[in-house]
Amino acid sequence: MGDDELLRRTAELAADYLRSLPERPVKTGMDVAELRRELVGQLPQRGEDPRKVIEHLADVGGRAAVAMAGPRYFGFVIGGAQPAALAADWLTSTWDQNAGLYVAGPAASVVEEAVGQWLLDLFGLPLDCGFGLVTGCQMAHFTCLAAARTAVLERAGWDVISDGLFGAPEIAVVVGEEAHSTVLSALQYLGLGRRRIHLVDTDEQGRITLEALDAVLERIPEGQPLIVNLQAGNVNTGSFDPLRAALERVQRRDGAWVHVDGAFGLWATASPELRHLLDGVELADSWATDAHKWLNVPYDSGVAIVRDSDVHQRTMSPPHAAYLEYGQERDEVAWVPEFSRRARGFPAYAALRTLGRDGVADLVGRCCSLAARMAGQLAGADGVQILNDVVLNQVLVRFTPEDGSDPDEFTREVVHRVQEDGTLWLSGTTWHGMAAMRISVSNWSTTEADADRSVEAILRCAQ
Repeated sequence: MGDDELLRRTAELAADYLRSLPERPVKTGMDVAELRRELVGQLPQRGEDPRKVIEHLADVGGRAAVAMAGPRYFGFVIGGAQPAALAADWLTSTWDQNAGLYVAGPAASVVEEAVGQWLLDLFGLPLDCGFGLVTGCQMAHFTCLAAARTAVLERAGWDVISDGLFGAPEIAVVVGEEAHSTVLSALQYLGLGRRRIHLVDTDEQGRITLEALDAVLERIPEGQPLIVNLQAGNVNTGSFDPLRAALERVQRRDGAWVHVDGAFGLWATASPELRHLLDGVELADSWATDAHKWLNVPYDSGVAIVRDSDVHQRTMSPPHAAYLEYGQERDEVAWVPEFSRRARGFPAYAALRTLGRDGVADLVGRCCSLAARMAGQLAGADGVQILNDVVLNQVLVRFTPEDGSDPDEFTREVVHRVQEDGTLWLSGTTWHGMAAMRISVSNWSTTEADADRSVEAILRCAQ
């Protein structure tokens, strides 16, 4: 089989899988023992026929795949790839560009430049911000908080880029009790630690309270380098910190830096009906979000945005290497932690062009409407409680059994039954000490029929 025939056959197999998504069970159809029997063995001495290898992978991988890209996957705030974004991702692999330097991937560099400008405009952020496309929000936090570390220490007279943290002034880091774990991981990677943070109390929806923020700030001496993390979209409830009021309080401190975790919530700025939730977000110093969540592009695609583009670039730029060709055009390595990197701007570019401003707004608004629809239907059933105000695309559900047994155990059992049923997939969580079912509506292809079918399956499993 020639190369062209192999690629055509692969495209057929991919299309077959995509056609199966609306009706296939969402859970994986294979356990780990079966997967190991199929995929793990001795490395062959002689190479195998490429067609047989690909067809075997398509068969086993397809049967084992969780239908994460399908319309009834409601776990972990994960969106499915739009067709245009997926097609662009195929081209990305075909072109096989190392997008670290302009000279190695000119179109990749210019496309990422376009994507950055479109996103800044869509989010209502200053158009001269620095930005970079990274693997996900984990590395977006790392990039933004690295820039924050540079800036607050420079204001204290310390060059962390050249001299590191040995002997540096101590940085106070403030985060809410409900901060996402990736923020804490980024602090860990940056040498700022996870235990040394100042925690701010949150309310029943997971939002920091201004009184608690004031109390924490009062304990931090004036003049100490300060980084504060705020949240736009709680991963359980979808709630937003009081951004404007919190930012105004922090920015009374000379030289403080405010970072916003907007992994999925930042996309609400695209919706005229929802952008009030982010009032004041443009006042922050850095922002992190994901395109593989609500823009629905293939993994991996995170976005790091920094108001001070000079600090951003100086923080990320590697030392000069004589054999590399740096130019006057945009070298992505100056904005992100990776040097050798995928040209991940092409899928985001295709998604934004095919959706347009109105399409992004519709996608976000439709997902939120479907979340409210599911919450409303579930709330009308006996023994079902909605734990959060459904302000975005997140729904927290708790179940009380008729026999008076433990609601925590019963809720976890219902989550397990739903996962095994296969009609949809969602996850469990613990919210303020209570077991809960967590529904995240983030997929471009989810319809009202999918939402209604999923609610029916949840209630059937609960009964």
